[in-house]
Amino acid sequence: MRLVALICTVAALLVIPVQAQQLTNVTLVQLIANPERFDGKLIRVIGFLRLEFEGDVLYLHREDYENAILGDGIWVDVTPAIAKEKTTLNMNYVLLEGVFSSSDRGHMGMWSGAIKQIRRSEFWRPTSHNHDK
Repeated sequence: MRLVALICTVAALLVIPVQAQQLTNVTLVQLIANPERFDGKLIRVIGFLRLEFEGDVLYLHREDYENAILGDGIWVDVTPAIAKEKTTLNMNYVLLEGVFSSSDRGHMGMWSGAIKQIRRSEFWRPTSHNHDK
């Protein structure tokens, strides 16, 4: 019973800092250009998500993935919720909320940072634009 109480206490302490932080809307361009500015901050970002072995990455554009432009992506620390929704999220534009790390550069250090402790992940449905006006 004490072990369960200890585990619950530690888990609560790990979650509280994320919940207490101010959420910052940011673009992938901002994260890539100034990773230190957002280090340790709770962020919301939209990008093209590719989930694959040793390549869970949020790219600026689909074409960046298709053309292996590695500098235009950040590593994604996949949660069980993301894994469960892989068929919906993979190879699509998504919205992610989590803590950004400028020091964690993902598999083999190839990326511009990482999104960790992801608390929200969803398929991005942009509003329609009327180009006739």
